Amino acid sequence: MTEQHTPSSLILTFYGAYGRAELAGRVPVAALIRLMGAVGVDPPSVRSAVSRLKRRGLLVPDRVGGAAAYALSDDARLLLADGDGRIYGVGAAPDPDPEDWLLAVFSVPESERHKRHLLRSRLAGLGFGTAAPGVWVAPGALHEETRHVLRRLELAPYVDLFRGAHLGFTATEEAVRRWWDLDALAALHHTFLAAHEPVLGRWSAESGAEAESEVGAESGAGAESEVGAESGAGEPSPERAFGDYLRALDTWRRLPYADPGLPPALLPADWPGIRSAAVFTALHVLLRDQGARFVADQ
Repeated sequence: MTEQHTPSSLILTFYGAYGRAELAGRVPVAALIRLMGAVGVDPPSVRSAVSRLKRRGLLVPDRVGGAAAYALSDDARLLLADGDGRIYGVGAAPDPDPEDWLLAVFSVPESERHKRHLLRSRLAGLGFGTAAPGVWVAPGALHEETRHVLRRLELAPYVDLFRGAHLGFTATEEAVRRWWDLDALAALHHTFLAAHEPVLGRWSAESGAEAESEVGAESGAGAESEVGAESGAGEPSPERAFGDYLRALDTWRRLPYADPGLPPALLPADWPGIRSAAVFTALHVLLRDQGARFVADQ
């Protein structure tokens, strides 16, 4: 499996990573074209992607200093704000309780079947697994986020939430394999690692390998074989930092939703999610602010 970065996804990732903090959510079209050029997106593709994001209600026309620009819509700002905690690990449970589960049970009248589809897609998007038809399960730590999202989407009246332990009769470790496709989740982590662990190795070599040693300590394994293999020459480039970080974030931001932070005690011993989280965190520390220098120069 290889990574794929669509122009629309990269633009939305850019607005989340830099557009809000550095540019107040308002980005001139000319600057956006230059910035997307750093990740290999040509100007026609940028314009087409912006049009699609506008049709989806995520971007709205604006002007900055008299120049044509696009700003985040209110819905897009909420969407990105909702994602910050999950993507960057803010408030994540450090050691999820293997006996703490959240159940979502919903019933939607046939006359509102479109809301049934919306509910299923939103619960899946939050990382819920399927315990039975109409019964969805997630780690208990997701209860506040789930309540917030369902209320914001006006879906709360159709859902009952329960929180408690799994009492049987199947062993919980075995049940988790039924509720989630762990092989598919592991493949997503391996794809991320294959693309971005070598990038971390190169940047760590250039910065004295401090972040790499932190990753090895946190995950229990080093990536020394990658360090120095393709170390860049000269001073680190803000443009290269921007491109490497944006591509890593564009892939990573989906993973904490697909893999909702299942308790490690219930996962295979070689679960790759621990290492992929450590690699992303190290890349964020190393590259995010360096990339911001490139954004500021546009």
